[in-house]
Amino acid sequence: QVQLVESGGGLVQAGGSLKLSCAASGIIFKLNTMGWYRQAPGKQRELVASITPGGNPNYADSVKGRFTISRDNAKNTVYLQMNSVKPEDTAVYYCHSRWDMDYWGKGTLVTVSS
Repeated sequence: QVQLVESGGGLVQAGGSLKLSCAASGIIFKLNTMGWYRQAPGKQRELVASITPGGNPNYADSVKGRFTISRDNAKNTVYLQMNSVKPEDTAVYYCHSRWDMDYWGKGTLVTVSS
């Protein structure tokens, strides 16, 4: 049974930092491209960042220079370090894995106050 469990969301002031974690089980983690998506109220889900099995990251333009994605294959965990957050970063953040199939976590809410 595949599980992606996000943690680390919460309320943060604009300009602050937050670190999200996603613990994966039931997949061959090291073979999966891992990603973080977000969905704000009334908007479509969008890619925030992804990281290949080899550790190559990809970022949405809106978060480049502020967010950092990383992975620890020994812990089957992917992280999203969020710095200099803005109110427009407020959303539910979802963990995603892709190899033979796509899997999603249930999401963690990030709220950035101005």
